[in-house]
Amino acid sequence: MAGGHHEGVPTKLIYLDACALLRPYDDLSQPRVRLEADAVGLILAHVRTGRLALAVSRAHFRELPALAADDETLAIRALLERFGRPISPDRAILARTRQWMTAGLGVADAAHLAFAEAAGADFVTCDDRLSRRAGRLGAAHVWVGGPVAFCLKEELR
Repeated sequence: MAGGHHEGVPTKLIYLDACALLRPYDDLSQPRVRLEADAVGLILAHVRTGRLALAVSRAHFRELPALAADDETLAIRALLERFGRPISPDRAILARTRQWMTAGLGVADAAHLAFAEAAGADFVTCDDRLSRRAGRLGAAHVWVGGPVAFCLKEELR
């Protein structure tokens, strides 16, 4: 799935996993968490303006209620439904999810990464362990990293 266009410039497609989407709702008293929350806010601001396109999968809607309070889930759902570009599940995504699980990822992380790869979207996560594993496993056929690194890479302001 390719991104769209924003003022003649191709729109970059990104995939934020559940932990990244939930980062602004975490305890912001720790500097790292605050910085990541700000970076996610900046990313989402660019999604709202159309500079970035947000890839969305069924994995988001399945995982969020288990991780977040009802009001947080509703707010993120509304964001995903309004600005997200749905990725339709298919056999290739299911097979890739199984490969990631066999490599040691949990089902939710494996599904998120498989959907991001299928979409050709940069994968943004606040989960250091997932980032390291994806890199070590030769992971992804896409960029994988944290929200701050993504903002720096894309020179978001």
